Amino acid sequence: VQLQASGGGLVQPGDSLRLSCTTSRDSFVTLDYWAIGWFRQAPGKERESVASITFGGAASYSDSVRGRFTISRDNSKKTVRLQMNSLKSEDTSVYYCNTNPPSNKWGQGTLVTVSS
Repeated sequence: VQLQASGGGLVQPGDSLRLSCTTSRDSFVTLDYWAIGWFRQAPGKERESVASITFGGAASYSDSVRGRFTISRDNSKKTVRLQMNSLKSEDTSVYYCNTNPPSNKWGQGTLVTVSS
């Protein structure tokens, strides 16, 4: 399943941003039955898991974002979102979505830059 992340941008510390994850436009594949995860990779660092949500809606978060980020999904709209609040400079990364566990099909990701 090829997923596409969008919604990144440049924000200031303390701001909020919402990312979206959908299947590619020409794909008939849905997100049904897949657990979906958000991952991020900062320059010079390994890719890390940020949040994950099962098909039934059970969510989990990394310690670094718990309490600030919220993952949700709308199965009817084939969309998984990541609401990011109280952003910090250390949240600056390229954010990707993928199945969880992740497949080897990583999309381009979306860049989130948190800077004053």
